Amino acid sequence: MDPQPRRPRRCQLSVPGSSEKMMTKAAALELDHVFLDLEDAVAPSAKAEARGMIVNAINTLEWVPRTLCVRINDVETQWCHDDIIEVVTGAGDKLDTIMLTKAKSAADVLFVHLMLDQLEQKLGLTRRIGIECLIEEVEGMMNVEEIAGCSDRLECLIFGMGDYSASQQMQLGAVGASGAYPPDVWHYPRYKMTIACHANGIDPVDGPYANFRNPEAYAKEAERAFALGMVGKWAIHPSQIEPAYEVFTPDAEAVADARAQKAAYQEALTQGLGAINVDGVMVDAASIRIVQNLIDRADLIGL
Repeated sequence: MDPQPRRPRRCQLSVPGSSEKMMTKAAALELDHVFLDLEDAVAPSAKAEARGMIVNAINTLEWVPRTLCVRINDVETQWCHDDIIEVVTGAGDKLDTIMLTKAKSAADVLFVHLMLDQLEQKLGLTRRIGIECLIEEVEGMMNVEEIAGCSDRLECLIFGMGDYSASQQMQLGAVGASGAYPPDVWHYPRYKMTIACHANGIDPVDGPYANFRNPEAYAKEAERAFALGMVGKWAIHPSQIEPAYEVFTPDAEAVADARAQKAAYQEALTQGLGAINVDGVMVDAASIRIVQNLIDRADLIGL
């Protein structure tokens, strides 16, 4: 089985699947990733209709974003299996990934994995649909290592701090804010999830910041996530796309320096040297691993 493709995820834009207007607008945006939402953005009474609206939008609009995803309801709801069946049956050949909400265990992810196995075989789909998964319950965070390694369809985990704060009974105010906690209240769950992701070769993504009229606070949260090794952050409004890109897009000069250091190190190895000086910077095997990460990110987005 071929591995899932690596995809840029500097920004993942949330779009209500019950809004034809918003889906039409999102289809024309130049960005890495958009997900059409069947969960929190859609009222229970509107979910069945929203499935059809999403299928129609996927099939009839010209989608510019690199990755097209649908966020489904969690496996403990009455809607999950119909979300998967109707969306994949109606538009599976154009869908890149499905995003599972509120995963608490590996079994939740494997439920989606097996349904996709059956549907792809039944429908004759030749392009394998990936899975993205929200870690937003305390049970999911406790089991995040198991979840991260449970499926070869799994492409990324997202830290959903909104539902997570409710699950942990945290008192913070707005979703994504730190409340009265003096340092970064999200440091431990972000750190734990990011380690689990990189240990299993998948992407860690940071979740939403609800106050889209505060770009400075959004950028600060994005910077904290980036510092820990996350590759991107959600946007709940198009105004958050630009600050996400500013944080998660590698600096062109830094990329050029990284490529120069790699080239110099490879040349040094042919001369039997294990550590060298490149423009005043010591470069060795350990530092090259860091350099390579930057180069890989730049290559993924075409820098």
